[in-house]
Amino acid sequence: MNIGSGEGALPSLAGDNTHHGMDEVDFRIVALLRRDGRMPFKTIAAELGLTEATVRSRVRRMEESDSLRVVAVTDYEAVGYSMMLAVGIQVEGRPADAVAEDLAGFSQVFSVCQVVGTLDIEALAVARDQEDLNALLAKLAAVPGVRKLEPSVALDVLKNQSNWVPFGHGV
Repeated sequence: MNIGSGEGALPSLAGDNTHHGMDEVDFRIVALLRRDGRMPFKTIAAELGLTEATVRSRVRRMEESDSLRVVAVTDYEAVGYSMMLAVGIQVEGRPADAVAEDLAGFSQVFSVCQVVGTLDIEALAVARDQEDLNALLAKLAAVPGVRKLEPSVALDVLKNQSNWVPFGHGV
């Protein structure tokens, strides 16, 4: 099998091999699907020295146990959004979870987290241009319970990896 060390081998991903019933072979399959979510099982099998049936059954098992989900991810720039921003939000007069739910309803907002610290909520959003950004911030500020917005516009996005999962290993 080509899953150990050596030329062309994939890096170790499993750590202690006890994460949700997944073993080193499962992590290798996931690594290949991360490179190409449409990679045929036959190609995965050939690369890992397995049978196609083995790959198919392992993927099915991981999907059924909610350990794996292969999805399409849209590139926000490809659909016309040139700006990404983080917005810190302080809440007053209303429960933070209710405000967070309202914020999550905005189509341009793709992540909403309740946080601990000087802010109550952290949201990630996109805007098409400066005018769109101004309109979005005005809409967010108008949500009942929003006391203060602290927006930060990304100058350059160095990493935006939606499929990141630690798998119990270091960097």
